[in-house]
Formats: sequence, structure tokens, C-alpha cells
Amino acid sequence: MDNVVQPVSNEAKNSVEIVVHIKEDLGEEQRNNIISALENAEGITGAEFCPLRYHLIVASYDRDVISSQDVLKNFNSLNVEAKLIGPI
Repeated sequence: MDNVVQPVSNEAKNSVEIVVHIKEDLGEEQRNNIISALENAEGITGAEFCPLRYHLIVASYDRDVISSQDVLKNFNSLNVEAKLIGPI
């Protein structure tokens, strides 16, 4: 059986995941609103709260479009105090 190596897409090569800590204690509706707002921001390709650790968010973004500091600015624009923990 021949193994064929699939090329890595540019989207995958440019995608970065970071963990962000938020200070606020948020309810489910607030968390959903934050995720929706982040996912609609230019350059952010995904966002989700860590299960049972609602103070941590994993955010994916295209590093060719925005930087990790720009991702943090999106949190600040939502009036959420956030700090970058680091990449995954």
C-alpha cells in the first residue's frame, strides 16, 4: 500500500492557537456572547472556553492577519480583562 503525503494547507501553516486567561466570572450567556464576538473578528478563526475552566479560552487565529496582541485587544474591546498564557 502506497502512502501519499498530503500537502499542508496554507491555512493550517498560518494558524496559531493560544490560551488566554480572563479574570471575569461569566455566566453561560456572557461566555457565548464573547465566543461569538471573537469568532466574528477578522483573523480569529475559532474560540472556545476550556471545559470546566471557564477562566481559560483557547483562541485560534491566522498569524498572517493578526498577532496575539491583536487577539488580546479584541478581548479588551469586549470589556474583558485578558492575559496571554501562551501558545499551544
